[in-house]
Amino acid sequence: MSGRERIVVVGASLAGYHAARELRALGFDGEVTVVGAEPHRPYDRPPLSKELLAGRRTAAEIALALDDAPDVEWLLGTAATGLDLDRRVVLAGAREVAFDGLVIATGARPATLPGLPELAPGRPGVHALRSLDDAQRLRGDLRPGARLLIVGAGFVGVEVATVAAAAGCEVAIVTLDPPLAVAGPQASAVCRGLLEEAGVRLLSGRTVASVEERGGERVALLDDGAPVAFDAALVAIGARPAVDWLEGSGLVLEDGVVCDASLAAVGAVAVVAAGDVARWPNAATGGALTRVEHWGNAVEQGAAAARTLLEGPGPHTAHAAVPEVWSDHLGARLQTVGELRGAARFEVVAGAVEERRFAAAAYDAGERLVGAVAYDMPRELTRWREQLTEPVAAVGR
Repeated sequence: MSGRERIVVVGASLAGYHAARELRALGFDGEVTVVGAEPHRPYDRPPLSKELLAGRRTAAEIALALDDAPDVEWLLGTAATGLDLDRRVVLAGAREVAFDGLVIATGARPATLPGLPELAPGRPGVHALRSLDDAQRLRGDLRPGARLLIVGAGFVGVEVATVAAAAGCEVAIVTLDPPLAVAGPQASAVCRGLLEEAGVRLLSGRTVASVEERGGERVALLDDGAPVAFDAALVAIGARPAVDWLEGSGLVLEDGVVCDASLAAVGAVAVVAAGDVARWPNAATGGALTRVEHWGNAVEQGAAAARTLLEGPGPHTAHAAVPEVWSDHLGARLQTVGELRGAARFEVVAGAVEERRFAAAAYDAGERLVGAVAYDMPRELTRWREQLTEPVAAVGR
């Protein structure tokens, strides 16, 4: 990286951490500064809705080792508020940090419910779950007998329902789609059965229309008029890329920071993106612009973005990521591989759905294999993962 003396990584996320670590591993001897909005050192996020929320792991146990990214300046508890592509990042308080190379790794923020300010995270007893602080606040409301309303039945919603039910809460999930719908109808059916056996009230095909105060308690009124009283609520309807601070910067922002195949930001020089915020043509899923929100991609993409930045102009190796997700809930483990949002058909290829132990292959409308799903059959997933992984050639910017 000739002539570039300082690299700034915005986002002390998993991707940001691995970008900083890779810069040092590749021998970059200039300054490396990581800017993070949270006051905590980087940490693993999957345990937030599982072991940490349940009290089986502590914040210290999920934190990542800073010694693995040596000689890095960590500006934690400091939010980036703007970007000047003439080599300056604007921080809260109007402070500026100059850079010669930039890694954008600010991740994603929880999506909110439009038109329902009463269910805006941050209001008393209303939660989102994206950060360590979020998890610790939510855990404080998971008391025996407490009524927890969960809006959304994706991975986070189902995992939190698992922990809350085990803590003795009365849990109600309101969801327009079936539980874990992205994983296909078979997985959804298994999840529904597990939730019902755990005593979770599943209100599928419904939305929250309004929230009222009745007799000193909060009541969510559903679109069919049914009331659901609650003491605490979790909004778990997905996430949106954290790009507000990049508005007006000149970068292409379309459901994330749009990048080329090597993670270089389109329309900029010496700027790359990684993790949940990056949207790039993913050769592993047909080359369409994609954002991948999972742990493995954040690790690999952080390192890949650092390599692209250090290589400078010229041909680069495309970053290809086969999406993989796992979820531990209600005594079972669900694993998925591939881009399931494009699936039109799921075919059971091993095990049996009625036994709650099966694997299914996913195909698009053209009968092309796009992914696979396994409930408590990890070995079956391995062979499907191999079929979905293809070599990717070097590309130029």
